[in-house]
Amino acid sequence: MQTNSTLHPVVITRPAAQATALAQQITARGRQPVIFPLLEILPLSDSAPLQRVLAKLDSYALVVFVSPNAIDAAMRYISSWPRQVAIGIVGEGSRAALARHGLTADNVTIFSPPDPARTDSEGLLQALDLDALHDTQVLLVRGESGRDFFADTLLAAGIKVQAVAAYRRQAPQLDVVLKARLLQLLNSQSDWIVTSSEALRHLVELVRQVESGTGVAKIQQQHLLVPHARIAETAHALGFTDVTLTGSGDERLLDALQFPL
Repeated sequence: MQTNSTLHPVVITRPAAQATALAQQITARGRQPVIFPLLEILPLSDSAPLQRVLAKLDSYALVVFVSPNAIDAAMRYISSWPRQVAIGIVGEGSRAALARHGLTADNVTIFSPPDPARTDSEGLLQALDLDALHDTQVLLVRGESGRDFFADTLLAAGIKVQAVAAYRRQAPQLDVVLKARLLQLLNSQSDWIVTSSEALRHLVELVRQVESGTGVAKIQQQHLLVPHARIAETAHALGFTDVTLTGSGDERLLDALQFPL
């Protein structure tokens, strides 16, 4: 158990644009945040296909956004949301992103996983009436790559699915500055907030590049806080032993951290 005098830094591995608000809350509660993005979110090289799809939003029964990044990227091209079109999301971060764009349960139907510990495609499917969606069109807004499980399940239920990319994501470039910061983190103890399985895999690969010998063992001993069961499963598969499953949303992440009295 950490005492007030030995509370470790809190490493936030979200993309930079999404890390600031959480870092401010951690600072306000007396801990030291370290923003260390493990994913870079980039615009599409050609947004024309995305804009064409979004121009006919009212032809869909449901639009599913896989992440806050998908919401923010798509909303650049949406002037007003058709009220009759429902929205599907997988986490509380996406709900907050919708609210920033003026979309809440007061003005649009929003489906989300009923279990805060299972905020993924499987969880969202539990919230949907697939029979009611039969023979309708569903739009899936995501990055340039992603899991096909959700789309395949809808297709098997007789639902027409169109997927469209709204952004690109990539691992951070290992330059001199990033290498030095990672070495410093490896040689100290921190609480790591990891909100993506892809980001966690990037972390292990970066560690292998920086310190191929004992680096992986060092990172596996760090304390991870993850919001989704799937990320916890990835962490255990990668050899991490100290993993806290918090449930979705910043409040649950914050509740799982220790703060000075």
